[in-house]
Amino acid sequence: MMRQYLALKKEAGEHLLFYRMGDFYEMFYEDAERAARLLNLTLTKRGTSNGAPIPMAGVPFHAMEGYLARLVALGISVAICEQIGDPAASKGPVERKIVRIVTPGTLTDDALLPAKADRQIAALWTTRVNRAERTGLAWMNLANGDFCVTECSPEMIDTELHRIAPAEVLCAESKRLRLDGSVAVSTIPDWHFETDNARHVLQAHFAVDSLASFDLHDVPAAICAAGALLHYVSQTQSQTLSHIQSIRVERPGAYVVLDPVTRRNLELSESLGSNDGPTLFSTLDHCCTPMGSRLLRRWIHHPLRDNAPAQARMRVISVFLAGRGTDGLDGNFGLETLQKTLQRYPDIERISTRIALRSVRPRELASLRDALSLLPALREHITTAFNPTPELNDYLQRMQLPDELLELLHAAIDAEPALMIRDGGVIASGYDAELDELRRLASDSGEFLVELESRERERTGIANLRVEYNRVHGFFIEVTRGQADKVPADYRRRQTLKNAERFITPELKAWEDKVLSAKDRSLAREKWLFEQVLDRLAPHSALLSSCAAALAEIDALAALAQHARDNDWVAPELTTGTEVVIEAGRHPVVEHSIERFTPNDCELNPARRMLLITGPNMGGKSTYMRQVALITLLARMGSFVPARSARIGQIDRIFTRIGAADDLAGGRSTFMVEMTEAAAILAASTAQSLVLLDEIGRGTSTYDGLALAWAIAHRLLEHNGALTLFATHYFEMTRLPAEAPHAANVHLAAADSASGIVFLHEVRPGPASRSYGIQVAQRAGIPPAVIRHASRELSRLEALGAPTPQLDLFAEAASTDDFPDELAPDSTDRNHASTMDKDINAARSLLEALAALNPDQMTPREALDALYRLRDEHL
Repeated sequence: MMRQYLALKKEAGEHLLFYRMGDFYEMFYEDAERAARLLNLTLTKRGTSNGAPIPMAGVPFHAMEGYLARLVALGISVAICEQIGDPAASKGPVERKIVRIVTPGTLTDDALLPAKADRQIAALWTTRVNRAERTGLAWMNLANGDFCVTECSPEMIDTELHRIAPAEVLCAESKRLRLDGSVAVSTIPDWHFETDNARHVLQAHFAVDSLASFDLHDVPAAICAAGALLHYVSQTQSQTLSHIQSIRVERPGAYVVLDPVTRRNLELSESLGSNDGPTLFSTLDHCCTPMGSRLLRRWIHHPLRDNAPAQARMRVISVFLAGRGTDGLDGNFGLETLQKTLQRYPDIERISTRIALRSVRPRELASLRDALSLLPALREHITTAFNPTPELNDYLQRMQLPDELLELLHAAIDAEPALMIRDGGVIASGYDAELDELRRLASDSGEFLVELESRERERTGIANLRVEYNRVHGFFIEVTRGQADKVPADYRRRQTLKNAERFITPELKAWEDKVLSAKDRSLAREKWLFEQVLDRLAPHSALLSSCAAALAEIDALAALAQHARDNDWVAPELTTGTEVVIEAGRHPVVEHSIERFTPNDCELNPARRMLLITGPNMGGKSTYMRQVALITLLARMGSFVPARSARIGQIDRIFTRIGAADDLAGGRSTFMVEMTEAAAILAASTAQSLVLLDEIGRGTSTYDGLALAWAIAHRLLEHNGALTLFATHYFEMTRLPAEAPHAANVHLAAADSASGIVFLHEVRPGPASRSYGIQVAQRAGIPPAVIRHASRELSRLEALGAPTPQLDLFAEAASTDDFPDELAPDSTDRNHASTMDKDINAARSLLEALAALNPDQMTPREALDALYRLRDEHL
């Protein structure tokens, strides 16, 4: 047995091996010690190896899923080894085989998968294409058969991985990755990514001679990643993936790009604070099925660039809200009935996948049967309660399944089947005559046993003699210890108890053999019939998946319609220009957490590209900025929005730089993180991007921070041209609109009252008049003595004059503006101001010298001499 185990362990490699032995999955040697530590199992010993005891640990087979879930959550993969031979016919160890490998990205069991989130596996391969490095990215959702690829520059990989959010990433052994701790990284041999091998794997799986029909002609790196991924996943399942029937190419520009920082700051599906905090997803998730919730989450993380598909979703939402109008049912009744019907549907998406993988359970087939029985009524309700649209007609067509599918499930699966096929009682009576006869033989023992018990009592004179059965000892005749001397000679002792003796007779033994043989044969027949049912269901798995996708879309759109109806949301206008115009907008999450939310307007367009937002802390600047971004995102995903009206253009990216955070493990301070994020925004934002910047420059000295804030704002206006919300406490920044006509000042209003500062949360034109920092500190609980001291110091500083540097000198070096003669120094930092005067004079001189050069008329040698001369004279 240990030779067999070691051979299988070699096949399993680094994976933990669950080795089936009877009712347990056992582990030995290092696997046992590792599992005992991770799962808090009892570590025992069995046998010896080279004179040393062999460590052993195990888990009950019926509780395996719970242990698997814990291991997968830790990023550990497990190879499942089952007994496939007949123990009765085996002379040596029962034949065993690794039937599947469970990895973090290849889960299909319902108990191991999160109900409302996808679990994906991805593969990366970077190579040179036309002298430029390109990274091919392939990813698969094994639980629903979705298989996608894309290509991007290596710099975009983090953004793409956060968009896809895989649980496991494959890479070549020579190109090991270091990713976030929540993502498992698996390495495979480099040859799996080799072009010819990858093409062969894909062509063999899809049974084609060319990949041309899949539009893969211009993504060679993605082909390599896709082939390696498909080969790896097929190996984990130990079978072909028949439900993977296509591969889809995602082209750059299909979705609004959201980098990891933006996804985190906007709290799309994960809260910045506690894990159970409200998010956009949790707020909108009124879905009635798990597959609807998963689709809604995908939509939130994949806002659309193209108007047409987003408008198609809004059309369905509008139809759900309106109902038939004057022609019949109103929208409320139609929508509520639709959602009540959807609540009765199981997770058909994952059930259809498990049918294809032959891992579906009997009760899942019963729930599928019951759900398919509801389809005609659902189709009828959609037809009668809502006005037709092309989208609804498509859903209705996809929900039309062959009659033989439902007929097979009704005929073959018991009304209330057992949990597992090994328990029997799965195949319906009447489906198979042979099975019915075996069941009759196995269960029709009551009359015989009653008759036998009566005869034996009369024959022996033992009045309390009983004929009974248990799973351990089978059938037996039980006699009390005091009556044991009366048993006949043909009784054979089977078991001795404290107060009784148990016997078997030749007649009872013959009956037992007949009954137990019938039970074994019945169970074997039932397992065989169940496999035959799966064979007949497998060709329908693609149709079931399509039906499940239609139900998921209906569910997600109905959830958005319900939220729009209950919260007074409106359909936004999607335009082809670059603009974000919102009237009376609200934050979709915050409006549910406070008693009265103050709506606000926003207008951004090519003529008004930047709003400089000032106002007190706690005044609502960050909330206002986030709500503009979320309304934009909702519109681009095809949802109604929380506003009186909205007009949203074609946004290519959304960037955020909000809040303070450090990266101590990476050796980056709060200010370094802030500048890194700002640098990414300056490098990647375009005239079609929406940028949110909050308090840039606050992590350093006043002058440094103010200078950086001015220069970054100027760069966004004049170079990037992005639509920008720029919140700041530097009042000097409010001078920017006077110099840049595409910028405008707005502020979050506040007022003084007898009880202190009152935040009005209202966005008004123009800059704020003051910061109210001391009043906010007072409300936070700063001691009164400190508040009085701060007030006196503020008055003194204001009397001396606040820093008002001429900040146009921080514009781009290519600007033709003259530098001012001097900076007005901060009275509390005159040495610093003096140093800045010298730096400014040196910078002016250097720029004048640069302007005098004519590079087009210089030889390389002359240019090098000029560079050395400038260095020696000015640095």
